[in-house]
Amino acid sequence: LILVVIASLPFYFFSLDIPKQIVDKAIRGSDFPMNYFGLELDQVPFLMVLCAIFLILVVVNGGFKFFLNVYRGAAGERLLRRLRYQLIERVLRFPLPQFRKTSQGEVVSMVTLETEPLGGFFGDALNLPSYQGGLLLTLMGFMFVQDWKLGLAAIALYPVQGWLIPKLQRQVNALGKQRVQSVRRLNERIGEAVTGAHEVHANDTSQYELADYSTRLGKIFDIRYQIYKKKFFIKFVNNFLALLTPFFFYSIGGWLVIVGDMTVGSLIAVLGAYKDVSAPWKMLLGYYQRKEDARIKYEQLIEKFELNDLLEEEKLVAEPDDKPAMTGQLVAANTSLSEDDGLKVVDGASMRVDLPSHFAVVGPPGGGKGEFSQMIARLLNPSGGKISLNDTDLSGLPEAFTGRQISYAGQTPYIFGGTIRDNLLYGLKHRPLREIEYEGSAASARERQISEADVTGNVSHDINANWVDVNAAGADSEDDLLGRMQHYLKIVGLEDDVYSIGLRQNIEPSERPELVENLLAARKNMRERLDEGKVSDYVESFDADKFNSNASVA
Repeated sequence: LILVVIASLPFYFFSLDIPKQIVDKAIRGSDFPMNYFGLELDQVPFLMVLCAIFLILVVVNGGFKFFLNVYRGAAGERLLRRLRYQLIERVLRFPLPQFRKTSQGEVVSMVTLETEPLGGFFGDALNLPSYQGGLLLTLMGFMFVQDWKLGLAAIALYPVQGWLIPKLQRQVNALGKQRVQSVRRLNERIGEAVTGAHEVHANDTSQYELADYSTRLGKIFDIRYQIYKKKFFIKFVNNFLALLTPFFFYSIGGWLVIVGDMTVGSLIAVLGAYKDVSAPWKMLLGYYQRKEDARIKYEQLIEKFELNDLLEEEKLVAEPDDKPAMTGQLVAANTSLSEDDGLKVVDGASMRVDLPSHFAVVGPPGGGKGEFSQMIARLLNPSGGKISLNDTDLSGLPEAFTGRQISYAGQTPYIFGGTIRDNLLYGLKHRPLREIEYEGSAASARERQISEADVTGNVSHDINANWVDVNAAGADSEDDLLGRMQHYLKIVGLEDDVYSIGLRQNIEPSERPELVENLLAARKNMRERLDEGKVSDYVESFDADKFNSNASVA
């Protein structure tokens, strides 16, 4: 990126000098034919050559800008993808009690909405100061080459802006930090109102809740109003100082032309260059403002994900070298579990169980039996004591062991989006077992997907691969696994319910062509059986070319 920026600056400098040559040499010149890089050119051909060179430089400079903009966008999106992936990975490493203190909406908002502005800044972080700074230095150098007095006039007010703007920007940054915190608190209160809507109606506290929202919205309005006043004052100062500089150009430059120390073409070139100066200077000032704003957002974002008791990353991704068998003794020695306020939910619980066996943990409601069960399943880490399997501390084992060897079914299981089959087989999807063999454009797309995942620090596993570990379920094949699912649905009394749900669903023919074909064949067989039983008049089959005589006309 830096090399491309450096390579683009000479072309930009020459594009500034060409208009001066057109005015002073091609239009106002008189010594023709003129030798131009070994070519003897009359006035009109010389003018056309300079105009053609100017047009070529415009195209070249535009090409450089196009490449840098595309590269900037790609770099920003890659860094944004990396940041979001790391945040999601950290969410998966949160201890379970953390989710009671952090609302679902807040986590979703932080990972998606609050990271979005950072993605745009990531792309500009290196590209904008290097490219716009290079343009600014090139323009300043060009003006000093034309006349050092005009060069000094061009930069005379920059120190004032450099001193004043950061002071005002720090005030805006402090207000921005307050705004982010206030919006997060509002999100939490809205989430509470949605979750506890029945309490609001049952206790007639809607006006109290609305008064609280009104106060919070008013606070956010006051903060944003102060931000607007300060931001637009900064813009006013920038515009005023930018328009003040041409005063020096017209006065000093006009005087130099009158006394003969500068040509008209040079003055026009300097004025044109200064017209272009305002754009990179404003971009650099805007970059400083965005940098400070992004810094605050990033610090507040990361603060929410910096926890002392995160699950170690190695335990999330590692495969155990030696998988201890789920036999022997399961021992809990003086285990305890404390809340953040020091209240002990479990205090000094111990047990010794020979596996395999059946046993029950009983106790009164709120007595800690559920938390104790979660500690055995390694969903909660004990704050004191130790739970071990054959002298192996469960807290030191990766999830690749505990998640496959220990199952936990709580009172309120969560149903993921997708099909019933996906949820039934969810506990068998640990790692991709068989990759899909892609061909043609699909293979190229898959290679690019892997490349981008590697560049951004994401996992490159194929979500479309076969993830279901059939052998872990004790099945020999997919058909055997399907039979086992139907068997256990029947045992728990859900077979008819699932069958009824399936009959009410729509099937996408392109995704399940075999199922569609079997259903159509079943319809045909059903019709044949009705005809054989001579009861087909009582059942009207669907036919797109026939009118349904039982349909309501209305």
